[in-house]
Amino acid sequence: MTRSAPIEVARQLVRERFQAADQAWLGGSVVLGEATATSDLDITVLDESAVVHRESLCFQDWPVELFVHSEASIRHFVANDLAHRKPTMARLVAEGVELLPGDRGAAIRTYCEQTLAAGPGPLSGDALDGARYALSDLVDDLRGAVPGPIGAAIAVETWRRTADLVLAVNGRWTGGGKWLVREILALDGAVGTNWAMTLHEALQLAVAGDSSSLGQAANEALDEVGGRLWDGLHQVATVPENGWDAD
Repeated sequence: MTRSAPIEVARQLVRERFQAADQAWLGGSVVLGEATATSDLDITVLDESAVVHRESLCFQDWPVELFVHSEASIRHFVANDLAHRKPTMARLVAEGVELLPGDRGAAIRTYCEQTLAAGPGPLSGDALDGARYALSDLVDDLRGAVPGPIGAAIAVETWRRTADLVLAVNGRWTGGGKWLVREILALDGAVGTNWAMTLHEALQLAVAGDSSSLGQAANEALDEVGGRLWDGLHQVATVPENGWDAD
């Protein structure tokens, strides 16, 4: 089955469904040139008259993810993503293909572009200590793991947290799933490292039962931030003003 061009389909959908929209952007894999047979259309709509929501639907044989926003809600979700060091909202707007004519929406796009370019900033001291502690603990678990479901789960988590730490150390955004890999690939391209392939090959070996390469990669990442941290970690919990919710 041959589907219509994604940009034209996205434009038609927005025109039919959102006559009052200020602007809309098509993002995701189809824009990056990485679309597969199962890729969907990620469409962010700026419509001050609409209720902010997300919606999944099919349109002209394309699966579509709609993200309908006001300018205020875009700013809210960009700030929320920043706290998690994941630029999902900002990227959808900043790197998306504009679907409607005119420059309405230019201000919020500029805001998203600036946020994306600025990066997430450095980790706080406590956050960095927590990341070092968690990865150090996983490396110990990895060393004692045996091939099988539990060993594979430890390997995958070690791979993920190593990638997260490498990105944080370099002041880069992180992501989930394929976006985590894309962020690592972008780092490699920018600074000439080879973390993406190193971690990929190490994970494959670890799942098969040889965790030495993955452990080495994790320790190399830890060495960039002062080495392993486990013995002596002390962090004070922040307790809500009214105490913990008993429910």
